[in-house]
Amino acid sequence: MRVTRCLFQAAHKVTTGIVGIPVNPNARPQLIALYKKTLDELKAKIPESAAYRQSVETITKQRLSIVEQHEDAARIEELINCGQIEELVDQAQDEIGLISRMAEWKAWEPLEEPAPPRQWEYFKKAPATE
Repeated sequence: MRVTRCLFQAAHKVTTGIVGIPVNPNARPQLIALYKKTLDELKAKIPESAAYRQSVETITKQRLSIVEQHEDAARIEELINCGQIEELVDQAQDEIGLISRMAEWKAWEPLEEPAPPRQWEYFKKAPATE
């Protein structure tokens, strides 16, 4: 009986161990839907040339591929390596919300006023001295 209980607990996650994040028994199909919605939202609201769209699209396509190829939540978590599958669902929902905000902010457009002189110089690498 004890072995059966251990196997049952291993097969069915009881808790995430994170306060406020319950176990999601349907996380995989929900994650697939969220990733597809993310890609649709990006195509509809953000220009192809925007760096934000390019990076989010790349990450989302990679994650969607992993989730579609693997059934096991533990394997998905291992391959994506960004938390438990329930956290991935939260991240995907947050990204969808951010897409609308980025579209509103139009961060890809040029600045309304030019940047002050030398504003971005601290990002430059100092020349090597010998």
